[in-house]
Amino acid sequence: MSSLSTAKPTGKTKTRIVLVDDHPMLIRGIADLINGEADLEVVGEASTFQEAMALVGKLKPGLIVVDVSLDGNNGIELMKNLSGREGSPPILAYSMHDESIYAERALRAGAKGYVMKQAEPEVLLTAIHQILKGKIFLSEQMSERLLGKLVGAGSTTTTTAWPIDKLSDRELEVLQLLGQGMGTSQIADKLCLSVKTIETYREHLKQKLNLANGQELLRYAIEWSLNSSSK
Repeated sequence: MSSLSTAKPTGKTKTRIVLVDDHPMLIRGIADLINGEADLEVVGEASTFQEAMALVGKLKPGLIVVDVSLDGNNGIELMKNLSGREGSPPILAYSMHDESIYAERALRAGAKGYVMKQAEPEVLLTAIHQILKGKIFLSEQMSERLLGKLVGAGSTTTTTAWPIDKLSDRELEVLQLLGQGMGTSQIADKLCLSVKTIETYREHLKQKLNLANGQELLRYAIEWSLNSSSK
């Protein structure tokens, strides 16, 4: 699903924006919201990793809004690839997932901000304008959490990290898909990886989360998925 905006040109230069999300109804609503701003214009929409890479290269937007969860390769991987390009525009991550789980990962992947889909529409617009000014956008709660981690890292007191924080981006993605009820072969197909590779990730998950076997891993994944989506 890729498309170009048909907005009529005006005398005022607008910042060109590309949206990346695999939910057509949602992406249309966000496009309408952004196009309502006098200085912003959605010029393209993509629903997959491949579409996004091609569209950004073709349109050269001034900002990219990326959903963290995409079908196949996830949004975190897309952010890493986009931000690694020379002259890449700033990226705003947004997601249904709680910011305490993905915001820091999105920033490490190259995003300049993170907005939850449950936030008011004005928050998304505020984030866009702030990022276009060269600033970082996070909620007050998330900013305080990251500042607390920095302060803790510089102290002699040992801080206790969440078990989830120990996981790599790909391991977290596998855990999420396990929690959605997918088996090893299904996850391998979805992520375009081998079954053996997914089995290796499962072993890493059991070790990092201190789980004895596959049954405990599955139970943990389901409970984590339910808790993270309900926040």
